Amino acid sequence: MTPYDLCLAWNWEYDSDFVAILETACLSLGLSLWQVTPISLSVALQSLADGGSMFTAFLDRAAEADPRFAPLVEWVAGHHVFEINAHDRAVHAVNKASMHLEFITAGIHTPHTIILPPHSQQPHVSPPDLSPLGEKFIVKPAHGGGGEGVVFEVSSFGQVLEARQAYPHDYYLLQAHIRPAELASRQAWFRVFYCGGKIYPCWWDMMTHVYAPVRVEEEEKFGLGPLASTTLTIARICGLDLFSTEIALTAAGLFVVVDYVNNPIDLRLQSSAPDGVPDEIVRAIANGLADLVFQHRASPTP
Repeated sequence: MTPYDLCLAWNWEYDSDFVAILETACLSLGLSLWQVTPISLSVALQSLADGGSMFTAFLDRAAEADPRFAPLVEWVAGHHVFEINAHDRAVHAVNKASMHLEFITAGIHTPHTIILPPHSQQPHVSPPDLSPLGEKFIVKPAHGGGGEGVVFEVSSFGQVLEARQAYPHDYYLLQAHIRPAELASRQAWFRVFYCGGKIYPCWWDMMTHVYAPVRVEEEEKFGLGPLASTTLTIARICGLDLFSTEIALTAAGLFVVVDYVNNPIDLRLQSSAPDGVPDEIVRAIANGLADLVFQHRASPTP
């Protein structure tokens, strides 16, 4: 039998740089990494079934987009493997409707939101009072990422009814636009990464999607400490080991979470793509993931 410390399932070609960095991080801690890709998936599944291979930790960056990886996720569920972003938690965390309600309960500021039931469950809904959302608002399905299914600049309930038919089995969120404050000629819009208890806040340009790490002196100067505390609260709620969230600071001084829990996260390097994640943050995340596996190997939980 060939034992591995970490199995990484991945299928996105642009993950290759991150995978190479993660492999280096694992090797530095004496950890073995087994990469399972669409090319090697069938062989890997057969090896697991035959008992020729096994692993003690798992990170899935493929199954959401490729159902062929579902048997691998099922194998993990039945073999007491340490999951980075456990599957059941990940499924719950990407439900924006559920997260919205849990965030409110925890005291996290969110945009004013109206939640509509799935079209398949309730085709006809009475028009709610849309005035708190402003003249223009956003309509988005409860699931999906990367802007999939999101409609901006909505101004009528007729547009809402049309939008919710795109994903008829999903809940829909109607959300007010959030106008960020301006800090030293920058819009106070942030994307914050969380990995294994550590926080990596970035300025994030809404138009270009370009990141810039928040420097310590900027955090102190502009009072950006709540970026970290809010993200830690989100981590406690969703229970994930790795995710990103989007937070805006308003002119009224409120830190408003505008995009709740992103998983899996885009880990392209900024040195390879202008809208990629700063290289030093990707390396820190890779080191953090390797450290999680190392800690589990040293003190495995039941």
